[in-house]
Amino acid sequence: MPVREIGIAMNGVTGRMGYRQHLVRSILAIREQGGVELPDGTRIVPVPILVGRNEEKVRGIAERHGISRYGTDLGAVLADPTVEVYFDAQVTSAREKAILAAIAAGKHVYTEKPVAETVSGAVALARAARDAGIRDGVVMDKLFLPGLRKLRRLIEGGFFGRILSVRGEFGYWVFEGDWQEAQRPSWNYRAADGGGIVLDMFAHWNYVLETLFGRVEAVTARAVTHIPERVDEHGAAYAADADDAAYGIFELAGGIVAQVNSSWCVRVNRDELVEFQVDGTEGSAVAGLRRCRVQHRATTPKPVWNPDLATPEPFREQWQEVPDNTEFDNGFKVQWEEYLRHVVTGSPFPYDFAAAARGVQLAELGYASSRDGRRMAVPEIEL
Repeated sequence: MPVREIGIAMNGVTGRMGYRQHLVRSILAIREQGGVELPDGTRIVPVPILVGRNEEKVRGIAERHGISRYGTDLGAVLADPTVEVYFDAQVTSAREKAILAAIAAGKHVYTEKPVAETVSGAVALARAARDAGIRDGVVMDKLFLPGLRKLRRLIEGGFFGRILSVRGEFGYWVFEGDWQEAQRPSWNYRAADGGGIVLDMFAHWNYVLETLFGRVEAVTARAVTHIPERVDEHGAAYAADADDAAYGIFELAGGIVAQVNSSWCVRVNRDELVEFQVDGTEGSAVAGLRRCRVQHRATTPKPVWNPDLATPEPFREQWQEVPDNTEFDNGFKVQWEEYLRHVVTGSPFPYDFAAAARGVQLAELGYASSRDGRRMAVPEIEL
C-alpha cells in the first residue's frame, strides 16, 4: 500500500497529557498499527519530531521510544520542510506565541486547549490560520469518549424527546502537595502561568454543550479559590491565586438549561470523574467517561416525598445500561486520526480555532459573571 509520511513537531510532550495521551497512546499507537488508512488505500504514517525546553527530558523520551529527531530549538524545527504539522501541548501561557510562529512558517496546526489566554488572542489565531490557508485543529477529546459517544447516539436517535436540561459534575480532590504529592502540576493554580479551572474547563464545556445540545447563549458563573496555598513540585509553598472551583449555569439555544460544577476541591461520590445527566420529555440519561445509563418515560418510577420514612425505591438499579455496540478506541487517538485525514484530504473537521475561540470566550465571560455577579450574554464572534 502507498504510504504518506507526515512530519509532526510535537511541543510539550514532557508533560503528562502530551506524553501519555498524544505521543504514546495516539501518534506512536497510530504508527504501530501501520498508519491511518484512506479510502484509496493510502496509509498516513505520522513521524514525530519532539520539541521542548528541557533537552534532557526531551532526549530521554526520544531514546525511550526510538525517536531519532528531537531538540529545543522550535525555530529550527519549524524551518524543516519535512515538518508539515505543529502540535502544541505546552502550558497555556506559552501556546499563542508558538502557534503564531508555526502558522507563519506555513505549518498546519493541531493544539491542546485553550488556544490562548484571551478571546482577542484566540480570535487572532483563528484569523491568522484562515488567512494562511493552513488546516487548524483543536483537541476536543471529551466528544470522543465512549460515554459521550453513546449519549450522542441517543440524541441522534431521538431518545430524549424534547431535551429540557443538562447537569454536569466534574472534578476530584487534588492534594495540596504537603502531606501527599499533588497529582496536577502547580502552574494550574497560579494565575500568572495561565492556571484556573474556568480557563481550563469552560473550553471543554463549551464544545460539549455546543456540539451535543446547542449554542451557549448566556452564562452565570461563580469562580472561587477554595485552597489559597499549595506546595509545588520542589516542596515549596506558594500562593494558589487561580480559581480551583467554578459553578456555572449555561443557557442554550432552544431553551435548554445546563448546570455544570467543576472542582479540584471535591471528593468523588459518583461512578466516574465526570458525569452528565440529560433530562428530556421522553427519557433521561447519565453519561460519564465510559458508561451511559438511561431511563425511559415508560419505566420511570413514581416516588412520593415522605421525610418520615426511608425511601424503598432502589433508584440506581432502575436505570438501563446503554450497550457499547462497537469497539471504542482511545478518544485522543480517534481525533488525531480524523485530523490527519483532514490534513491530507481536506475532509470536514469542525474542531477548529473558531470553535476554540468560542471556548475561550465562554471562560472570559464566566470570569466576568463571577466578578460582577451577573448573567452574561454570549455574543457571536466575528472572524
